Amino acid sequence: MSRPVRLTLYLRSGCHLCQAMLAQLQAVQAQYNFELDTVDIDGDPALEAAYGELVPVLKHGEREICHYFLEVGKLQQYFSQA
Repeated sequence: MSRPVRLTLYLRSGCHLCQAMLAQLQAVQAQYNFELDTVDIDGDPALEAAYGELVPVLKHGEREICHYFLEVGKLQQYFSQA
């Protein structure tokens, strides 16, 4: 069994889009075999500058998979290429 990929979700507390993407990711986590880290960007000026208007942002390392909404097609494509 291969080791799960670790994805990072950049978000803000109180963000309804962020909570929706987090719930969707948790629902498909077993299917795609990934671990999920969440990072609240509030209070970190560098993260706020990088992701402020884009949250939620789903990334693997430096590669952005999607933002605003979970695009399942992009997630599938990412895992088929990984």
